[in-house]
Formats: sequence, C-alpha cells, structure tokens
Amino acid sequence: MGIGVAGGYLLGRLKNEHEVVGFERSTQENHDSICAWGTTRGPMQEFAKKCNLDFNDYVIHDGKNMYIDMNSDRFNIKLMGLCTYDKIGLIKDMSKGCKINYGITPKLTDLESEFDLIIDATGFYRMYLPRLSQDFHLPTYQYKIEYEDKVPFDDFYLKPFSSISGYFWYFPLGEKHAHIGAGDKNRKHVEVTDAFFKKYGGKILKTVGRPIRLATPDMCEPFYHGKVVGVGESIGTVYPLLGEGIIPSMTCADIFIENIGNNERYRQQVLEKFAIYSKVLAFVRNKMDSKFSTIKHFADLIAIYRYMKKNERRFGMEIKMTDMMKVAKA
Repeated sequence: MGIGVAGGYLLGRLKNEHEVVGFERSTQENHDSICAWGTTRGPMQEFAKKCNLDFNDYVIHDGKNMYIDMNSDRFNIKLMGLCTYDKIGLIKDMSKGCKINYGITPKLTDLESEFDLIIDATGFYRMYLPRLSQDFHLPTYQYKIEYEDKVPFDDFYLKPFSSISGYFWYFPLGEKHAHIGAGDKNRKHVEVTDAFFKKYGGKILKTVGRPIRLATPDMCEPFYHGKVVGVGESIGTVYPLLGEGIIPSMTCADIFIENIGNNERYRQQVLEKFAIYSKVLAFVRNKMDSKFSTIKHFADLIAIYRYMKKNERRFGMEIKMTDMMKVAKA
C-alpha cells in the first residue's frame, strides 16, 4: 500500500519469490515522489543492486559542496556522495513487472479478505495502521524550477530557520533545474520559498506540499496490527535532523524482508536500528522550543556527532564537530 520509496523497493525485492500487488492512491499520470530527490550514492548503489539495477543510471547531480547559510555564519560542508537522482524513475523501474493498481484506496476489510499480508508504506498518512497518540511532523512546500540562464547556486544550499525550526533547501537537478522548498514548525516555509523564487525567478514546473513525519519509531507503535505491517515513514523512519527518509525507509524495508512472518522480531530490530533517532529528535525539539543548553545537552550532542561521523558514507558528507557546534549555537 503506497508506491513510494519503501513500497517500490519492496515490490522490487519481493516480486521474484512472492505474489505481490501494489496499490497507489495517485493516478499513474500523477504518480510522483514528493521530496527534494537528495540521497547518497554508496547506500543507494547497494539498494539498487538488490533490484538488479545500477543506481548510476539515475543520478542527476553529484554534489561537491553544501552551502550552509546561517546569516552571520556561512560555511561549506564537503560532500562525499550526496547527489540528486531521478527518484520516481528508480521507483518505477524497481517495481517494473508488478501489478500496480493506481488511483485506488481500498478498504482494509477488502484487503484482509484477499491478501495474507498488507504492507502499509503510505508514509505520513499511515492509512492502514492505528492512529498515533504522539505524532510530530512539519509542513513542507516545494517547487520544481526551470531556469533560463544562470542558476542561483551550482550545488546544494541550505538555510536553517531561527531556532532550527526547519530549513529552506535548494537541490540542483542538472544544469537548468532545481527543487526549492522548505519545512518549518512556525509555518514560514511557503513565505520563504516564495521569497527565494521572487528573488531568483525561473519557471515553476511543479508545486507540491505535504507534512513530513519526524516522530521516531519509538513514538510510532504499533508497527503491526492484524495483517498490516508498517514500513518506512509510516513507522517513523525519517532522520529528524535532516528530514531525510529515503535511505532509512529502504533500510527499514530490508529489515522487514529479513523478518517476514515474525512481526515481533521485526519490531525489535527496527527499534534497535533507529534507537539514536529519538535522541536526535530530542535535540531538534529542544532547539525548536529554545530549550537547548550546550552544557546540559552536551552528551547528547556528542552522541549525535559520533553517530553521524561513524556513518559519513551513509550521510554523504564530511561530519565535523565544529559544524555541529555551529548548528547547536544557532
């Protein structure tokens, strides 16, 4: 249920050994993947290979530097594999050969009578699992822009909002295209995105907006209910500091595949794999609520830094403690 990152990847992984059917509420013509299309080469090459695809065929822009604009403190982060890619193209190729029903949102009772297992990969909407008691999410808004002449930036650009309540992004999509957008707890994301568009111009090719779940897996239980098992953003696999869920959701899908038929073992492994996310979310929320203290929360900051430093290849960027401190003090 839901043919996004997690759903498309699961179809690609399961189609050779199981009878799988996809359901997508968008029509086939309108089916798109809502986000800035940024990810990291190394892990994505491994995921694509499992579906007998070459991720290099889908890369649009290879990043070298990310420009961070924190008003009085501007700095660059060296990139190590961060790129943009044809996200919907990869999803369609992973799920090629599978039966997919577009423009349909079937009732749970109808699915239960026909299928042995129902995978809820509907992302934020979590349409087939019980509602969450403590959800946390941010609204987001984005344009796909075509530029006639000079593009605003030659690489990735981020501008965090005050108190790190969210951030504005510019992600290149080749020589003349880019995704520009923002997510913000204080709901200034549309205003800031429009201000950037007014300043730099271009032609709007597409507009999208939806909430993104930052609630972590420990907040998103139950992961399974009856025949339904959640995978990806429906159970909170979005890295809260960056709002990035592509690699975490595909990682979650791998854990699901390894544990088909054992929901409790799947639950335990997901909670273990993403345990650091709750600490990251606490940091983000403390910053948003102006409750962060470098002294009081220094141990958590160190834990987040060590996690990201250890996983530089996964994040696709050079991780420095000095940069973490700039974010913490912003």
